[in-house]
Amino acid sequence: MPTKRATKVDDTGTRLRLMEATAQIIREEGYAAATSRRVAAVAGVKSTLVYYYFPTMDDLFVAVMRAGGEKALDRMRQALTADDPLRVLWEINTDPRFTQLNTEFMALANHRKPVGAELKAFAERVRDIETAAVTLVLRSCGVDIAEFPPVVVSMLLTGAARILCNEGAVGMKQGHAELRTFVEDLMSRYRPAAVTRGPGGLRE
Repeated sequence: MPTKRATKVDDTGTRLRLMEATAQIIREEGYAAATSRRVAAVAGVKSTLVYYYFPTMDDLFVAVMRAGGEKALDRMRQALTADDPLRVLWEINTDPRFTQLNTEFMALANHRKPVGAELKAFAERVRDIETAAVTLVLRSCGVDIAEFPPVVVSMLLTGAARILCNEGAVGMKQGHAELRTFVEDLMSRYRPAAVTRGPGGLRE
């Protein structure tokens, strides 16, 4: 185990390696394969170090979720200032690297309450950003948001993207080409009006 002389850099490096190893195992083998011994082996450290840096496996899983979640949220926030917000959201939610890990954590959340609580908090932040981006687009295009609630539209868009990913992962392709064409047509129709960017942000 690390001594008191271990540097902060060393601590951070080992912690990061454990988190990266965990994410890799979950993506490639599923969450059930992410045991302390397996994580340590992939990270190239002794298994005792897993519990030195993370009191429980739940703590490790939550740390991995938070690190990956912040990166995903940063990408989603870009949609709020993008020329084509709907396309940004679509590309994020059809990215297998994002959806695969998220799917595994959803399955894990059914068995571990701390993971479930963290996933819920992350999902709520994601939905807030997605809804804000869709609201911007609908208002810019003159769509009645009372008739077409942005939160519903955002759920339909991202839900369709995840269907493609989840079904595609098991080889299901029926209807996928038609769905992609349908969504592409909608995204082409609904793009925000031209905006200019200044020091204070976006202006119509």
